[in-house]
Amino acid sequence: MNKKNTFSIGEFSEKTGVSIRTLHYYDDIGLLQPEKNPSSGHRIYKYQDIILLQKIISLKILGYSLDKIKDLLHETSFTVELNDSLSLHIQALEKEKEQLERSIQSIQRVSRIVEEEGEVDSAILFSLIHETHMENMHKEWMEQHRLTDVAKEIEKKPVDDKLALDQTFIQLSKNVKQLYGKPVDDPNVQAAVKDYLEASFAFFGEDLMQKLADTEMEEQDIQQLENMAPSPFTEEEQIWLTEAMDYYVKQVEENESR
Repeated sequence: MNKKNTFSIGEFSEKTGVSIRTLHYYDDIGLLQPEKNPSSGHRIYKYQDIILLQKIISLKILGYSLDKIKDLLHETSFTVELNDSLSLHIQALEKEKEQLERSIQSIQRVSRIVEEEGEVDSAILFSLIHETHMENMHKEWMEQHRLTDVAKEIEKKPVDDKLALDQTFIQLSKNVKQLYGKPVDDPNVQAAVKDYLEASFAFFGEDLMQKLADTEMEEQDIQQLENMAPSPFTEEEQIWLTEAMDYYVKQVEENESR
């Protein structure tokens, strides 16, 4: 074998930086099939295989699937149709970029919560992780219900503000576990509800709260939004918490009307 013009699969892998396992796969699917030694069956790669592999990698970078790459691999030139295809890939990559950025923000928020709290109940933590993951769905829901301005304002909120609200929710969750079963008008229950609702109102601000209040929605729309927000509470705890919040709001309204 002429070592200057041909390479074993190990040598080819080392030279190109592509794993032997991937080269095997490309061979199996007919994407990059080197010659085979007639007697041993070992793969024999040549310099033109390096050029072919570079094309494969380039098309992968552009976002093409391996099936599509197989179709494009032996094209000698490209027309304006490639631009149309690339535009679609750009849109897909931009969407993926947004998703990655949201994932990074979610991880950073969760990491800071654990760091600052020291210890967080697993149900509460998973609830918060899921909540941050669902933020894009919340945004889409708001846009569908003519609340685009609200969605944009929430999206622009500083990370520290979101973190503070997360921590308030953690404290509420702890209080629910400790106080569940007490009368909803118990001072400690009402104090816990007050702290959480005031923090929520402060996060959204008066203008956003008013926009939400002024929006007419069907019961099924409200239910859809609530289903996007996972709860760390049992069904009984959630019912009790809702009653406690309703009692708090009623008391506030009565005090304001006096």
